[in-house]
Amino acid sequence: MTAILLGLVAAVLFGVSDYIDGLVSRRGSAWPVALLACIGALAVAALATVLSPGRSTPADLAWSALAGVGSGLGTVYLYRGLAAGRMGVVAPVSAVGSALIPVAFALVGGERPSVAVWLGIAVGLPGIWLVSREPDRGGSAKGLIDGLLAGSGFGLMFAALGQVPQGRGYLPLVVAEVVAMAVVLGAALVVGADPRPRRATDWVGLVGGVLAGGAFISFMVATQVGLLTVAAVLSSLYPAITVLLAAWLLREAIHRGQAVGLLFCVATVALVAVG
Repeated sequence: MTAILLGLVAAVLFGVSDYIDGLVSRRGSAWPVALLACIGALAVAALATVLSPGRSTPADLAWSALAGVGSGLGTVYLYRGLAAGRMGVVAPVSAVGSALIPVAFALVGGERPSVAVWLGIAVGLPGIWLVSREPDRGGSAKGLIDGLLAGSGFGLMFAALGQVPQGRGYLPLVVAEVVAMAVVLGAALVVGADPRPRRATDWVGLVGGVLAGGAFISFMVATQVGLLTVAAVLSSLYPAITVLLAAWLLREAIHRGQAVGLLFCVATVALVAVG
């Protein structure tokens, strides 16, 4: 039950973080927001490391560096797709990928979820797709590629973080955030974007980063006390939180497909809890 609660906490924190950073990114360049989000998450990881240092092995740090690469690449391709107006394709594809890849990784590693958890996964994946889908936005084959690459990045991040055993502290998260920041900065330089914050609103990205940092901690601990499959699926329900916040605070309408997706997400939580 602890793993389930932590997975849900991660989903809530990821969802609120995406809502905040997405809202701020609409008012300017997404690159400063992405960079500041990395810094905020790094600050949380550093504080957690001071409070609970643990003993990380070279293998733990290698997995965390791989997680940072995934996080950075996922962020880059997600923002590239969103900036090109491909929300309707990029968001659902990336969200499903972030759940499917760690589940597959866990199964290869020997995890065998119960029948109820399998049903939860089967319901959760289309639920994540539906709740992320915005049919009024544009999409294209390029949007599909961006979504697949973003989902692969985030899925790799979840899968790699799930390999850090209990008692190793939070230094692996520090390494992951440093690597993710380097990837985002490198990508910004390659495309000629300016990642320096120039608007006062850009700094709100730090808040989203702090929340994401808490989500990473919740997810990593969830994988240490429970199954990676459960933590990955529950954490990947974060688009439902973002949609609900937009409906509540921005009065954005929830279309029929999203409503069905929200019901699927609730069913996923119930099935995983039973399992």
